[in-house]
Amino acid sequence: MGRISRSFPLRMTARRFRFLWACVFAPALVLTHSATAQIHFRDITAQAGIRFTHNNGAFGKKYLPETMGPGCAFIDYDNDSWPDIVLVNGQNWPGHPGPVTTLKLYHNNHNGTFTDVTQKAGLAVPMFGLGVAVGDYDNDGDDDLFVTALGQSHLFHNNGNGTFSDVTKPAGLWGLNEFSTSAAWVDYDRDGKLDLVVANYVQWSIQGDLFCTLDGSNKSYCTPESYKGASARLWHNLGGGRFEETTQKAKFFEPPSKTLGLAILDYNDDGWPDILLANDTQPNKLYLNKHDGTFEERGVSAGIAFSEDGVARAGMGVDAGDYDRSGHPSIIITNFANQMLSLYHNEGNGLFVDEAPRSEVGRATLVTLGFGCFFFDYDNDGWPDILVADGHIENEIEKVQKRVSYAEPPHLFRNLGQGKFQEVTQSVGAGFAAPKVARAAAYADIDNDGSLDVLMTTNGGRAYLFHNEGVTNHSLRVKLKGTKSNRDGIGALVRVTSGTDKQSQMLRSGSSYLSQSELALTFGLGGTGKADSIEVQWPSGQTDKVQNINAGQTITIEEGKGMTSNTPYSKPWTSVSPTRASKIAFK
Repeated sequence: MGRISRSFPLRMTARRFRFLWACVFAPALVLTHSATAQIHFRDITAQAGIRFTHNNGAFGKKYLPETMGPGCAFIDYDNDSWPDIVLVNGQNWPGHPGPVTTLKLYHNNHNGTFTDVTQKAGLAVPMFGLGVAVGDYDNDGDDDLFVTALGQSHLFHNNGNGTFSDVTKPAGLWGLNEFSTSAAWVDYDRDGKLDLVVANYVQWSIQGDLFCTLDGSNKSYCTPESYKGASARLWHNLGGGRFEETTQKAKFFEPPSKTLGLAILDYNDDGWPDILLANDTQPNKLYLNKHDGTFEERGVSAGIAFSEDGVARAGMGVDAGDYDRSGHPSIIITNFANQMLSLYHNEGNGLFVDEAPRSEVGRATLVTLGFGCFFFDYDNDGWPDILVADGHIENEIEKVQKRVSYAEPPHLFRNLGQGKFQEVTQSVGAGFAAPKVARAAAYADIDNDGSLDVLMTTNGGRAYLFHNEGVTNHSLRVKLKGTKSNRDGIGALVRVTSGTDKQSQMLRSGSSYLSQSELALTFGLGGTGKADSIEVQWPSGQTDKVQNINAGQTITIEEGKGMTSNTPYSKPWTSVSPTRASKIAFK
C-alpha cells in the first residue's frame, strides 16, 4: 500500500495530462482515423460441423470447478497451413455416471467445414479439462498440446502423422493433483527449447467443498476467498522430452496466488520474456525475467497488482499488446462483475496506468463479468482492437443483483487511435452480440483470407465459431520458423513498418483465458498495399529483416534466412453467392 501511495501523485499527473490531451486535441485526430466498412461476425458453427457441448459435471451440488471451463485453442496439428480447433471438455463427477466426454479436435477441411478427428488422433482421454496451450516443445516441426485439468493435467506429443501420444509420465509431469487453469509455453532462458508455465487456482476437493449461499438458504457457488490459493508452476525443458520443475529455483514462487489467466510479455523491452499472472481476489503478479534463470516479482511496483483504490480484484483473463503503437506492450485483465476491465497502459518506464476508468472500455464493462479477452485487429486498420467474452458464474444472480445477468453479451471495442476505443458489439451481428455464458475465446484466420475469425466457448453449453466478413482493409500474415530459437518462434518480436506507420507484435503462447490463439501474426495495413519492412527479433538474438512485401499473402520468415515462402490469400467465402456458398463452403 505504501508503494502505491508514493507513486500515486506521479501517475495522476501523467493521467491528467493524457486525459486533457485526449479531450482537447485528440478528437480532431480521431476523426481522421478511417471508418471501417460494415463488418459482420457470422455464426457458422453448425454449418462448419462443430457439434460440441461442454460437460461441466453439474448435478446440483454447485462444486466450484463447474463454473470455470471450457478452454479452446487453434492448432495447425497437421501442418497444412489451415488452423484446426481444440475444444476442452469436463466430465461427470464420481458417482454420477453419464456419457463419456473428452476434448474434441476438429480438422479444418479447407472448405468451411471441420471434421471431428478426436478418436483418430488419440485425444479421447477423459479428464476434467480446463485450459490448453499449443507449442512445439521438442522442435520436431509439429505442434504439441498441453491440457490443464482438475487433478492430473496432460501433455500430448504430436507424432507428425495425425496422431498424438500422452507423454505426461515420461515427460516428468505426472503425479500432481491440482486445480490447474491457464498455461503457456515460453522459452524463459532463451536456450532454444520451450519451457512451460502452468497456473493453479485454489486448493479444492469434493471432500473439502464448502457451503456458500446468496439468499441465506440455497447453496450457491463459493467465491475463491473460501479456499486457500495455490502457486503457479514453472517447468524447465531439459531436452529429450523431459521437464524439471524449477518453480522454487527460478524464484517464481510467491505466497500462493489464485491464478486464472496468464500472459507472456516483454514489458521492459529487454528482449527477455516476463510472466504476468491474473489472480482472482489476490494481487496480480508480474515476474520480471532476470536473465539468469530467475525472476523478480514486480506487480506492485509496476502498478498492476491492485485497482486504483488499492483493492485486489477478481482477475480472470489477460492479454498484452501494443494497442497505441508506442512500442511497448500494454495489458488488459478481465475482472468480476462491478469491477470493470483493467486497461493498463505501459508508460515505458516500468510503470503501468489503468486507463479503463476514463475510457468507454471501463464504463461498458462495469457490470459484466469478463473471462476470455485479447487484442486483435478485426478490421485490419492497423490498430489492435479488444474482445471480451462475458458470462456470470451464478445462474440465479439476477435474484440478488438486478443489474447483473447470468448470460451476457460479449464486448467488441474498436480502436479509434490515440488511446480511444468505441464499443461496436451491436453492429457486428445479432448472433455475436447475443447474451452467452461465455468463458474462453481465441482467434485465427480459419479460411486464410487475411481476416481474423473468433472461437468462443460457453460454460455447460455450445461453442461458437464466428467468421469475420466484410473487411476491406489490407493485411499481411507472418509465420515464423526458428532454428537457433524454438521452432515456433515463440517469444520473437515482429515489427512491421508501412510508410510512417509502425506496429509490433510478440508471438506468444497462452493469454486470454484457458485459451490459445493461432501461432501466426496478422498485421492490418489499412488502405496500404504493402509493408516497407518487416523485422524479426528472435529469442536467440538473431535479427532478420525483409523489405517491400506486398499485402494479401502469408509469408514465412526463417531464422537466419529471411523470407522462405509466401502464399497468396484464399478467395473469401463472402465473394461467393449465398446459394453457391451453401453448396460449396458449408456442404
